[in-house]
Amino acid sequence: MPRIVVNTRVLTAPTTGVQRYTRALLERWNGHIDQLGPGIALGGFAGHAWEQLVLPGRLKGRLLFSPSNTGPLSARRQVLTVHDMSMFDCPETFSAQFGAWYQFLLPRLILRVRLVITHTEFTKGRILAHIPVDPGKVAVIPSGVDSQFCPEAASQTEIAKASLKLPSSKYILAVGSVEPRKNLLRLLDAWARMQGRLPNDLWLLVVGGRGSRRVFGGVQLDTLPTRVLFLGYVAEEWLPGLYAGALATAYLSVYEGFGLPLLESMACGTPVLAGNRSSLPEVVGDAGLSVDPFNVDEIAQGLHRMVKDSALRAELQQRGLNRARRYSWDETAKLTWQALDASAAS
Repeated sequence: MPRIVVNTRVLTAPTTGVQRYTRALLERWNGHIDQLGPGIALGGFAGHAWEQLVLPGRLKGRLLFSPSNTGPLSARRQVLTVHDMSMFDCPETFSAQFGAWYQFLLPRLILRVRLVITHTEFTKGRILAHIPVDPGKVAVIPSGVDSQFCPEAASQTEIAKASLKLPSSKYILAVGSVEPRKNLLRLLDAWARMQGRLPNDLWLLVVGGRGSRRVFGGVQLDTLPTRVLFLGYVAEEWLPGLYAGALATAYLSVYEGFGLPLLESMACGTPVLAGNRSSLPEVVGDAGLSVDPFNVDEIAQGLHRMVKDSALRAELQQRGLNRARRYSWDETAKLTWQALDASAAS
């Protein structure tokens, strides 16, 4: 029996960055680690009850790896991945109940577990700002990017366009769940302001499911500007082609622990318009066009430059490809396994 087990409760939820991270690691550890999950989708109270009351009894002395910001408080032989500290830094973007639970749970969990893993120095700094934990107990291991996100994915673009019934072959792509931190309202406002200065056949495509009302505060989208299409949740198989076919990707989140869509876009050779707050500058470096995500005029000008300046796009495309090569799920999995192995042995 492997001496390490993974808490896979998160995999019963729709795929976002946290699920992609968990699956990427499990694929690379195939056969070397056990998985423990509820077997069925358990959300809200039922999911947390299973995690706190049922999961600990199944560990049988093994080290638990909890990859998604949450885990059982009674399991001290545990390594926890903290993806961000948004419930402390942006509490207004969550429902009162969700925020209160994580503000209770996370500090106690971080202090109890053997090791905390996070993806950026930014998030490590936010953990240390809120919780009196030894800095040596927090390890920074960046996320990676799947090999399917590559320039060659452009060959899948036409298939994705036809399958998703896209209104035009020319588009700016925005990827992220529809919830307050993703800053969609300001992006839409900037898009509306640029209507007269952008080509008539250029569209803004928004990919991502609507955030759970149980978790996130609401985002009101009553009136949309012209040439905006919400695709909702898009199957994984279509994402590389969508990225590779885009003129640019706009990711103006005001708060992120990492920002995986930026990395995926750069790996596909698509230039990025990125917010300059939280972890995004750490991930993008000089490989994207950065703007203040709170400044609608600056976002609008960034969109205009991306569309009109082909030399800028070509330069950012090459920088982005070079930047994305620094990130690998194989390396993430190797470093994470080394951390788990050391924690299990201690």
